[in-house]
Amino acid sequence: MNHGLVTVAAATPAVHVADVAFNVVACVEETRAAVVHGASVVVLPECCLTAYTCGDLFLQDALLDAAEEGLAGFLDRTADLPCLVFVGLPLRQNGKLHNVAAACCAGELLGVVPKLNIPTYNEFYEGRHFVAGPEACVDAEVCGRTVPFGAHQLFCCPGMPALKVGVEVCEDLWVACPPSVGLARAGATVVCNLSASNALVGKADYRRSLVSGQSARLLCAYAYASSGWGESTQDVVFSGHDLVAENGRILSEGRPFGDGRALAQVDVAFLAEERRRISTWTSAPSPAAAGYREVRLPDAFAGAVAAPAPVTRHVDPHPFVPDDPATRSGRCEDILDIQAHGLAQRMAHTRSATAVVGVSGGLDSTLALLVCARAFDLVGLDRAGIVAVTMPGFGTTDRTHGNARAMADALGCTLLEVPIASAVRQHFSDIGHDEAVRDVTYENSQARERTQILMDLANQRGGLVIGTGDLSELALGWATYNGDHMSMYGVNAGVPKTLVRHLVAHVARTCGDAVLSAVLDDVLDTPVSPELLPAGEDGTIAQRTEDLVGPCELHDFFLYAVLRQAFPPAKVFALACRAFVDQELEAGREPAFDRATVLRWLQTFYHRFFSQQFKRSCLPDGPKVGTVAVSPRGDLRMPSDASAALWVTQAEALEA
Repeated sequence: MNHGLVTVAAATPAVHVADVAFNVVACVEETRAAVVHGASVVVLPECCLTAYTCGDLFLQDALLDAAEEGLAGFLDRTADLPCLVFVGLPLRQNGKLHNVAAACCAGELLGVVPKLNIPTYNEFYEGRHFVAGPEACVDAEVCGRTVPFGAHQLFCCPGMPALKVGVEVCEDLWVACPPSVGLARAGATVVCNLSASNALVGKADYRRSLVSGQSARLLCAYAYASSGWGESTQDVVFSGHDLVAENGRILSEGRPFGDGRALAQVDVAFLAEERRRISTWTSAPSPAAAGYREVRLPDAFAGAVAAPAPVTRHVDPHPFVPDDPATRSGRCEDILDIQAHGLAQRMAHTRSATAVVGVSGGLDSTLALLVCARAFDLVGLDRAGIVAVTMPGFGTTDRTHGNARAMADALGCTLLEVPIASAVRQHFSDIGHDEAVRDVTYENSQARERTQILMDLANQRGGLVIGTGDLSELALGWATYNGDHMSMYGVNAGVPKTLVRHLVAHVARTCGDAVLSAVLDDVLDTPVSPELLPAGEDGTIAQRTEDLVGPCELHDFFLYAVLRQAFPPAKVFALACRAFVDQELEAGREPAFDRATVLRWLQTFYHRFFSQQFKRSCLPDGPKVGTVAVSPRGDLRMPSDASAALWVTQAEALEA
């Protein structure tokens, strides 16, 4: 199964100016090298069969004859390759010369796409030689074949409807309304650009922004190949800058003056799904209605891309957490600001000067308390109005209890301790529950007792109960219904567990308070636990959340892939194995999980995600901070009684 993944390459062959025979060989070699690395779509630079810098030699019939003959030779020499290749050349049509991209596949010439925007300014003087081609397709004789000639062409793959490839040439991308806009609206999920963009100071950054921005705006993959070594340096230099982008992100880059190659798997199935999901994406009624001709790719190509293939693209194992420390630090600040401003507005609206927070010494309540402190500072309220309530119970350890108290003191909050053991025992007596039976009733009674205390304290002080539960717990239903599930404002509701850790670590690094920093560091070192079962004889935590419901890393990966990307179980599993197993092995590291472990917890995720929707259907208010959220009023309109059978069956049919 290929999961809608297609490998795309942008490559820059080393050329000789006006030496077509040499350039054909160079183009063939670059194409073969890309195919060896798995490429199904290859884009080569503008006029690569002749070189772009031929100048007035473009007026010579000898060169133009050689270019067309060179195209025929390229087709012959790549007839055994079931890949779609775009090669650039000058081509005469109807008494004029055009700068074109020839679409070649398995020895067939499928169509010719002309450049529409001819630059004649600064160092460019293409208007001296070339004219703009037609948008609408006409039939043309090229290399003894009758093929479509025009900019409005889509190269489509039978058997993979999400793969439609469009082409534009160099300057076409740089104009106010690039042809790729129409191509994407007509269905193109991959856009290829054959370019000869010269090197100037700062131009590479602008080129990256153009390519990544266009891929984001058009919800497409964008492959850009630019001329490089061998082009004339009489007045300008070409750096061979190659890029493959997808939905705003550069997946692969052949950096300027580098090896002249960029290759990456792009996910056309995801791009098609994104276009369906985003209501403001407006597709044309049909390619034909929009004036575009669909050109069918050969069966050899369809068979090659449909064949089972491994996932080779880089898959981020932590989709919510940026790798780059500076980016991560900025992301943490943004999230803390969103949380704090959300809470500050809610307190202002309710005229509350008190926030009541249950603090356990764990990560989630720590983050909630830090957000409260920031919100109070934001609106100029005294932090003494933050009532940090520690409620030791049967499973509370000295470590977490001590950290909760120390953190409240370091932040200048009002600390209140209300032990719950006697109240819970009274409740057990009232309902006839044997305390020795440590089941769900035993655990949830403690969570609900704590919530009752917080609610009553908030009423007593005219304040709000601030929820501490995070996004990952809500997705898995790892919360006691009408216990820690309930609050008056849930500041962590949009923050996944893997990101909670980084937010707390960010405050520890930046708070400028050695005492608070030390407490936060110890909280980060403490195992995640609900602490609802008695501690061990040595006073250590008896329950570890990740032992019970699975590793946070895996579940956050599943959460992103299922909710943000809407991937089916088989694809989620394949990508998770790539992220957590294959990439680790390739890097020479021992994976933390094997495939069987990944599969086990994926199956758990689907069971829990569907069965626990009833808790998410009545969530308290809380701020959305990222692209994934589970609020029933926002991102997730899911019925509580939806059947999980389809997803669970598919997940359970997978093999590790």
